[in-house]
Amino acid sequence: MKLLLLEDDDLLAESLAELLEDHGYRLDVSSNLNEAQAFMATEQYALAILDLGLPDGSGLDLLKRWRQGQVDIPILILTARDTWEDKVVGLRSGADDYLTKPFHEAELLARLHALLRRRQGASHGYLQVSGIQLDEEAQRVCCDGEQWASLTATEFRLLRYLMHHPDRVHSKTQLLDQLYALEQDAAAPNLVEVYIARLRRRLGKDLIQTRRGQGYLLVSHRSS
Repeated sequence: MKLLLLEDDDLLAESLAELLEDHGYRLDVSSNLNEAQAFMATEQYALAILDLGLPDGSGLDLLKRWRQGQVDIPILILTARDTWEDKVVGLRSGADDYLTKPFHEAELLARLHALLRRRQGASHGYLQVSGIQLDEEAQRVCCDGEQWASLTATEFRLLRYLMHHPDRVHSKTQLLDQLYALEQDAAAPNLVEVYIARLRRRLGKDLIQTRRGQGYLLVSHRSS
């Protein structure tokens, strides 16, 4: 189960990452809004832990953008802002829970467990566009009712991003930036073309279209 942690205090982030990984969670850690936004756009998380005071802006603003953008995973605010007014604002902005610093590790773990338990009854996560069905938990794809096919991590991230933004032209640079944000090593210049070609082999050539000199788009409907 994978979580997103947004925390700009390096020591606390390292401590939290160790705690959560010791309890079986996988984790992406971000220290700023832009990186967290890139992660959320292309990764699949079970839950996010969000600090409010960040070097490049307000965690509350990011929370509101996520909710407006249909990000529906549980979000726990973890912050030093401890007045009841702050808690009300955080919860009304879309947070599912609010925990103040300093905190007991056991309480944090219990709150995470409760949030995730509440979500267990939700339906299996499928994303559907133009005959494509993407299983976001198993990272596999089915096209036009045919057999399910497993995707590599990069194929999954790229396809999920395109499916979340159909009928929109994405430049090669925009798509490459998404991959740069998630890879430790610099992406090769032709990385986008390589993975677009792989996806076309799986889905057919007509679903992901090229706009010469502009970029690529995933069409939400196909002409008969």
